[in-house]
Amino acid sequence: MTVAEIVEKRGNSRENLIQILHDIQDESGDNSLHRDKLEELSRIMKIELADITGTASFYTMFSLKPRGRRIVRLCDSPPCYIMGSENILDALQEKLGVKVGETTPDKEFTLEFTSCLGVCGVAPAMMIGDEVYGNLSRQKVFEIIDALKAAQ
Repeated sequence: MTVAEIVEKRGNSRENLIQILHDIQDESGDNSLHRDKLEELSRIMKIELADITGTASFYTMFSLKPRGRRIVRLCDSPPCYIMGSENILDALQEKLGVKVGETTPDKEFTLEFTSCLGVCGVAPAMMIGDEVYGNLSRQKVFEIIDALKAAQ
């Protein structure tokens, strides 16, 4: 779907910008917002490019650089930290072979931090795509990643 088609589908209104950016990012193939698409969006919607990039860079769900097909977001809120998210980070970095902000060589996974996922009762927690995983342990992280790799 082109930028113009996305804007037409969502409606050319500033209040629809967030959803339009999600759609553009989903269409990108690398989970990111490309400058040329944002420039096109700016022209179509008559919104300054700086306003669009400012909006996109404010929200952690958007990225201006290419990312993996699956985004692994580890919660870094105080409850998750207290419950051992630092150990979960070590397990994720070991299993994926990347550090926070990096993408695996096969372009399958990008590891990121996120603010509270709202599931403090099952801390530590992470989100991969739209799926939330809680009560994490090193073993559980390895099992989740192995299952996702097997499902490719």
